[in-house]
Amino acid sequence: MDKNQAKIRIEKLSKEINKARYEYHVLDKPDVTDEIYDSLTEELRKLEEKFPELRSPDSPTQRIGGKPLEKFQKVKHKIRQWSFDDVFDFSELQKWEEKIIRMKNKEAGIKNLALEYVCEIKIDGLKIILNYENGNFVQGATRGDGIIGEDVTENIKTIYSVPLKLDSPVDLIAVGECWLSKSELERINKARKKQNEPLFANSRNAAAGSIRQLDPKIAASRKLDSFVYDIEEIKVESQKSKAKSPETQIEELELLKKLGFNVNSEHKLCKNIQEIEDFYNSWKNKKDKEDYGIDGVVIKINSKKIQDALGYTGKSPRWGVAYKFPAEKVTTVIEDIKVQVGRTGALTPVAHLRPVKVAGSTVSRATLHNEDEIKRLDTKIGDTVVIRKAGDVIPEVVEVLKNLRTGKEKKFKMPEICPICGSRVAREEIKNKNQEVSAATYCVNKKCFAQEREKIIHFVSKKGFNIDGMGDKIVEKLMSEGLVSNFSDIFELEYGDLEPLERFAEKSAENLINSIKESKKIALPKFLFALGIRHLGEEGAILIAKAIKKEFSIFNFQFSKNFQPASLSSGFPISNFIKIFPEIKKEDWEKIKGVGDKMAESVNAWFSDQENIEILKKMEKLGVEIIIEKEQKNQNKKLSDLTFVLTGEMKNFTRDEAKDMIRKEGGDVSSSVSRKTNYVVAGENPGSKFQKAKELNVKIISEEEFRKLIK
Repeated sequence: MDKNQAKIRIEKLSKEINKARYEYHVLDKPDVTDEIYDSLTEELRKLEEKFPELRSPDSPTQRIGGKPLEKFQKVKHKIRQWSFDDVFDFSELQKWEEKIIRMKNKEAGIKNLALEYVCEIKIDGLKIILNYENGNFVQGATRGDGIIGEDVTENIKTIYSVPLKLDSPVDLIAVGECWLSKSELERINKARKKQNEPLFANSRNAAAGSIRQLDPKIAASRKLDSFVYDIEEIKVESQKSKAKSPETQIEELELLKKLGFNVNSEHKLCKNIQEIEDFYNSWKNKKDKEDYGIDGVVIKINSKKIQDALGYTGKSPRWGVAYKFPAEKVTTVIEDIKVQVGRTGALTPVAHLRPVKVAGSTVSRATLHNEDEIKRLDTKIGDTVVIRKAGDVIPEVVEVLKNLRTGKEKKFKMPEICPICGSRVAREEIKNKNQEVSAATYCVNKKCFAQEREKIIHFVSKKGFNIDGMGDKIVEKLMSEGLVSNFSDIFELEYGDLEPLERFAEKSAENLINSIKESKKIALPKFLFALGIRHLGEEGAILIAKAIKKEFSIFNFQFSKNFQPASLSSGFPISNFIKIFPEIKKEDWEKIKGVGDKMAESVNAWFSDQENIEILKKMEKLGVEIIIEKEQKNQNKKLSDLTFVLTGEMKNFTRDEAKDMIRKEGGDVSSSVSRKTNYVVAGENPGSKFQKAKELNVKIISEEEFRKLIK
């Protein structure tokens, strides 16, 4: 067989194998036996070995071709990955709908649009993000923290329901769930038991463990599957493509199916929440009959126009919610109830339990939330209780089995003074927009040791100033010795302050001081997060930082004349924020998409507190600076007005790192090749973009040439 004949045969074999794969793994209607499938694949493999230049990246033989990795590479998601808020009963679902109706009625562009919902069963698996360029699968990643995930491309290739080539040449980011069947879990655990290996607690844990195997062959042996349910981004460059951006969630699911993805057929368009409740109840009763785990129903507004208008909070879409099935529940005994004091001063009663296994893990603590919840349940020390653990949240007590009482149970009473500092406590009752009352109890002493300790632990944490070596016990020691009482004191510490203290060897003291010095330059989102402002989490800090970076103003709010962004250097003076932030009103913060009223109110209050301002002033005097990149014009930059396309694998840096280099030097990065492209940077195993560049006579450069270009 000559090369031309081999090319024709390889194309026909690939087409037939992909057809069989789709029928078996997506349609669940196999037309050929496993033996025939294996025989066709073996013939294709042998031909590709003989003619390696004919092997394409999307060949069926490339699903298990990756070499074992030393470690997973981090990857920054192009589109932020969110997680849905949860509701656990019909009344919570009603409140969610009431909220979105109020928001919808305030938006003129969507006020008169019909409100319909799409219900999809919630698969208990692991979220995966799939990237395609010109219809070819180029990268798969885990969700991670929503911003940074792990590159698990080779392992995702082993999932036969994930197409390596779409039925349309589009640039696409799709999102789905990787899962393991219950029958496959049983098979794996039997094998692990024989090898005296620990068993997987459930199919979700097994799926997560499988997708993170460094050897793709191990992942392949686990027979993972997938359902894809969302399109984050779609770009249609080719005239050959019939795909277009969907206008509804139903159209999106239909498009995903047409492109070749495995889309769960069990979804329904609902006109109202009663239809949602009916769908939910039907699946609550039959979920265990399926061979994959189901832990609820995901509800999304059908109209993409309404979705876009409602947008997101700091961590979740407003236009969707996860209606969770009743979580796994077990019974145990409350041996004691103790009160914890958090960094906001809130006193939280915590049940100390007789250890019990729930949702695959052993727990010995459960939250009792607040005084009202204890009274509602009539919870006593010594009670036999039902605890619930939903997903990764802290277990909670949901029911007391009063018939099992012996009469020796003790009534619990919330303390009238703070258990840490002895100050008076007060009950805070605040109504929110939904007229719900908060029943938290707070220590009135803002200088309470427990609050200050938790604030400083939060401040130095990895997501804040990331001061290595300053763990919880070290923070407590420094505070007990009177060396640290607030954030700014940290930056005054010297080697001589630490060396005499217990727990500090010479080297550990030196390392901590060096770590403190290195932390003095900090990115704006981390700086805002570190301050521990109530209701301002990591996501909210990122949202505010982005708004500031975009135009050094909050939606055209006129800042003080003293604020001069033109004088920006590598370090951004804290004094600028001291001048600016107190002037920003609550309603100005709320103009940032994703910043709600509580967050806005807290940020406004924090920067209006003179004591906080004094701490910031001291931090600035001690050399703390904020790093914030100001948008600058491309004048005098090496790659100004040049457009690059990247293809293939780079040896010395990731694709994201290459993109950052290009943008830093004023260039632009495109996902597709056109006549306007200046350079195509080709690494190893380049894809179709390489051929496209040749056809259009676009200059192709190697990784080494690219490195010289940016030097």
